[in-house]
Amino acid sequence: MRFRKTLACVAGAVISASVLAACSTTSSSNAGGGAAASTGTPQNGGTATFAELPGSPPNYIFPFTDSSYISVSNTDLFQYMMYRPLYWFGVGASPVLNTTDSVANAPVFSNGGLTATITLKHYMWSNGQPVTAQNVIFWINMEQAIGATTYGAYNGFPNSVVTSAKAVNANTVVLTMNKVYSSNWLLYNDLSQITPMPEAWDQTAAGPSHCSTDVSDCSAVYKYLDAQSRNISGWVSSPIWSIIDGPFKLSQFNTDGYVKFVPNPAYTGPVKPRLAVFEELPFTTDAAEYDVLRAPGGSSQIDVGYVPQANLTAKPAGVTVGANPLSGYTLDPWYQWGVSFYTMNLQSTISDHAAIFKQLYMRQAMAYLMNQAAVIAGPLRGYAFDTTGPIATQPSSPWLSPQAKTNQFAYNPAKAKSLLTSHGWNVQPGGTTTCTNASLCGAGITAGTPLNFTMAYSSGQAWIGAELTDLQSNEAQLGIKLNLKPEPFTQVVSADSGNCKVADLPCSWDMADWGLGWSYAPDYLPTGEVLFECNVPANSGGYCNTQNDSMIKATLTSSAQSLMFSWENFLSAQLPVEWQPNAPYQMTEVVNNLHGVLPQETTLNINPETWYYVKS
Repeated sequence: MRFRKTLACVAGAVISASVLAACSTTSSSNAGGGAAASTGTPQNGGTATFAELPGSPPNYIFPFTDSSYISVSNTDLFQYMMYRPLYWFGVGASPVLNTTDSVANAPVFSNGGLTATITLKHYMWSNGQPVTAQNVIFWINMEQAIGATTYGAYNGFPNSVVTSAKAVNANTVVLTMNKVYSSNWLLYNDLSQITPMPEAWDQTAAGPSHCSTDVSDCSAVYKYLDAQSRNISGWVSSPIWSIIDGPFKLSQFNTDGYVKFVPNPAYTGPVKPRLAVFEELPFTTDAAEYDVLRAPGGSSQIDVGYVPQANLTAKPAGVTVGANPLSGYTLDPWYQWGVSFYTMNLQSTISDHAAIFKQLYMRQAMAYLMNQAAVIAGPLRGYAFDTTGPIATQPSSPWLSPQAKTNQFAYNPAKAKSLLTSHGWNVQPGGTTTCTNASLCGAGITAGTPLNFTMAYSSGQAWIGAELTDLQSNEAQLGIKLNLKPEPFTQVVSADSGNCKVADLPCSWDMADWGLGWSYAPDYLPTGEVLFECNVPANSGGYCNTQNDSMIKATLTSSAQSLMFSWENFLSAQLPVEWQPNAPYQMTEVVNNLHGVLPQETTLNINPETWYYVKS
């Protein structure tokens, strides 16, 4: 974990909740540095290419992202190029507020913490209009109207938090809360969600509307904008999506996921792009990407790509980065501020499967069959960390409890078998385990029910398939049949892993693994309300526990470490999802004459406007 010395906090502003509870910096993210220690003369122009992860092209452009589309591919690596969030998080490798790259100054809290005042900086939309306080209210009104059922990062804001949201002048928003909340939570998990939206977006198919001033108009406006966002072929020519305030505008987009950005000449942010073109390149498999990456030169060169774990040598213990298989590039693991897991559908409509997954003993048995240590040492070549609960074990943070530093469900098939047999299951190694005592198996489970499930998982990255093949083998030893179904990432995160009761999606799925779990962005304080509370869109499996909800709510109004520890220890053992190794988002390779890419932000943001080539 890299930590940069911070400057003094803004007087009267909230203290940022960094990984060391430090103040936010005023240095620009990704400033200086470069892909390697080489020196040279910075050049203007050139094309930089960035490889997309396999099967994960952008497929949603509207920054009020639907729960079935919310992903790093759509937000951090695509939408943020064009539409800047109100607050930017990420300073190098530290997931903290970046005041320089934010559209607004840090909020100032007053009235005992009940009032937050937000002052916008000077940003302009590409249509010549300024980014205003009313553009912020536009977002807040829309989230109030339909956020609870639609927005992928919804956590109760603003509906159950804000009593008044007003644009008091062109540059100032004043929010009044219904009670005193943790100022860190308000900034890192609520205000962090907001992306100002231009007045030109305030329309329906019938013409201009008034969502920015009247919440009752927002449902119809959302319906129109959502439909326009799903019309992928119309993005480039769209009069809606061409109105931007970010550093790049969309020049070309193909349905296979190829993206071409060029600089936005109207951009008023702190760093103007030096590159002439920034491209994102799609690949169906990590092997296909690596074939191009290791044969650089010509029009097919990848400037920022990734090495599949299968092509790495094992990383020696005690070092951050092992041997690089490529010359001319710098290897850097891109770790996320988040956790990793696969999910079980506690709302499944398949036979008795929901009833099975609702049994805590069953979730514990499954946990004992995930051999995280073997997956880290094997397919991941040492580049990963255990996930032990809802708080990341790395990077180091003040929120990880002492108890959660070790995995209480380390691989132990004997314990898994004991849990099954003691709860009425006839374990048949290599065969099919069935329930023989329904009174012990649990409510809703009938005698004779087999343990036979299907898991959809993201295809394209070999290590994910290797991990799940290992899990399949471990479960087969106890007579649990796991049918693996490889699918494109976009399919797994939508139809085959959505919270079906909240988002009105099909419930006929068992398990899903999109490979990289959950990045805390855009809710950077890991308090759990976005992912683990009852009936929130991102709670894919539908886990619901009133004690958990109560413990989460306590962490939103107080920053007491003891409250976070108590909740975390409770939920870690509850297994609302099945924890798995937290692998790097990717093993990044950066061509050595491209600077400004490193250090990579653990928030998974990128800033191509700071990238530039050097001439030696």
